[in-house]
Amino acid sequence: MINDTILTHARLVLPDRVIQGSLLVRNGQISDLQTGDASGTDLDGDYLLPGIVDVHTDNLERQVQPRSNARWPSRSALFAHDAQCAASGVTTVLDALCVGNLGYEHERTRTFLDGVADLSALGDSGLLKAQHYLHLRCEIPAPDMRALLEPVAAHRSVRMVSLMDHTPGFGQYADLDIFRGLRRREGWSAEKIETSIGELQKRRSHLRNPNRRWVLALMARDGIAIASHDDRTAEEIAENLADGILISEFPVTMAAARAARSRGMQVIAGAPNIVRGGSHSGNVSVADLVRAEVVDVLASDYVPASLVEAAFRCTQSTGISLPQAVGLVTERPARMAGLHDRGRLAIGLRADLVQVRVHEGIAVVRAVWCAGVRVA
Repeated sequence: MINDTILTHARLVLPDRVIQGSLLVRNGQISDLQTGDASGTDLDGDYLLPGIVDVHTDNLERQVQPRSNARWPSRSALFAHDAQCAASGVTTVLDALCVGNLGYEHERTRTFLDGVADLSALGDSGLLKAQHYLHLRCEIPAPDMRALLEPVAAHRSVRMVSLMDHTPGFGQYADLDIFRGLRRREGWSAEKIETSIGELQKRRSHLRNPNRRWVLALMARDGIAIASHDDRTAEEIAENLADGILISEFPVTMAAARAARSRGMQVIAGAPNIVRGGSHSGNVSVADLVRAEVVDVLASDYVPASLVEAAFRCTQSTGISLPQAVGLVTERPARMAGLHDRGRLAIGLRADLVQVRVHEGIAVVRAVWCAGVRVA
């Protein structure tokens, strides 16, 4: 049975240009593209983009634990998370789940276990609006990381693995005062904080390198993208490249991002940084990274709605073209995740589509289709 939908009177954002035209959807795929209007669903001159591909979102964690002392039922949280992604134009989601506990984020292990179970059960149910995959965020110095990762390493939904190190004094917490401030807000005493810093740094000295080698050996198979996380220095980039890691995720300094790009690595940066006008933790400005041409992919990190808005803001704040900016949240992340059937408005690809109108400088998602089915 042929199921046709014609979307017309739209500004189609192609990989290299924007055209006024129409798009034909047939049986879940893009069947035709043409300039000019046709008889069909009138998009009122709005932009029509490929569906957004998000390679890293922590949003499921935020639905599971909307407040620090309130945990939401996991499957209800997944449905809420899925609906938010779809409403934001995100049709492909790599749910970033933390594997391993350093001792100050205990609930994340439960979120990881529940998340894998729920996505396994619901992935083929037809109840989710977006298509979901797994991004396993491995906390390398955590003593329980190996036991948690091994049973899910071969899961069919895994598309990306990242190597994290949230030990105080390194990476994101290189400034110990940031770590101390976070723990104080959680009610930790000064004595407990200093004891924890010492214990975590000692544990890192024993576990970091052997755990890192173990993960790299375990996940060395075709189709799995492996990334480092929160790179700060050129030396860290060199170590990653020597270990075969080809993606730097969320580098926190311009020096690290430049080093990654100069050595042929891909760089993921956070879209919320662009929408907010800077980092929430004092790290490098992503707009500056885009202007320096050292960003390949934008990810939502913690706000799915940031991706469409960030793409349009990039054209205003960095000077890149709209097709280039849209590519940062569609074609390039799809390619990074090994998903070659989506990410562009092109004949034969999945009809994952997003209708966007710019209102007073803000990109507003008006409609979303996933494999030709309207989901928002």
